Amino acid sequence: MANDDYKTQAAERALTYVEPGMKLGLGSGSTMAKFIELLGAKVKSGLEVVCVPTSEATAALARASGIKLTTLDDCPDLDLTIDGADELTPDIMLIKGGGGALLREKIVASASQRLIVIADHSKLVPTLGAFPLPVEVVRFGVRATLDMIIELSAGAGCVGDIKLRLGADGQAFVTDNGNYILDCAFGAIDEPDSLDMMLKMIPGVVENGLFLGLAERAIIAGPDGIEELESPDYTEFDDLDDPSEV
Repeated sequence: MANDDYKTQAAERALTYVEPGMKLGLGSGSTMAKFIELLGAKVKSGLEVVCVPTSEATAALARASGIKLTTLDDCPDLDLTIDGADELTPDIMLIKGGGGALLREKIVASASQRLIVIADHSKLVPTLGAFPLPVEVVRFGVRATLDMIIELSAGAGCVGDIKLRLGADGQAFVTDNGNYILDCAFGAIDEPDSLDMMLKMIPGVVENGLFLGLAERAIIAGPDGIEELESPDYTEFDDLDDPSEV
């Protein structure tokens, strides 16, 4: 079975978590394209939801599927976000940003009560880092920012080639937010929390593709069927619904 089929299976399972009246965040990427297509079919059959897209590409797909869209300005609190991942570990730490939407994806995920990740089995890894880590940076002073990333990431044990992402036209890739992306080929990231903290200290860094502690659940489809992973913090998230536990 092809990976596209596994992506569809993961998207179908994720759709079972969507309830009428929900405010949804819609992630970006090829697996999310499958989910959006399936969600659009449900909407045409009468399901009422309103969604916040994480990229212009996702917004276009959702509109074409007849899905009602809104913004975080008008709907700042979301019930659920469904998104993909470039890499994820069994405890649901993620690398995202291969498509360039990492900043909006992280903002939308953080505005959601729950984040569920969907992926095919090829994205599951024991340690993050085989996929180069995307770091979104402002255009001004990009060389100085890159040098600071090299210096500070070494403090988290991460050393490797860092390249400015180029678009299909050979020019610097520009995100929906008007920024550049540096792809950091660090290899195994043994201390993702430390690296995340180091990157956040750099003024020219807007956001990085490490999604740590954000996802509640991951749905992974592969040759052995569908596996659902839960974050170690899953029970804590549920307990927050009870004021006595806060």
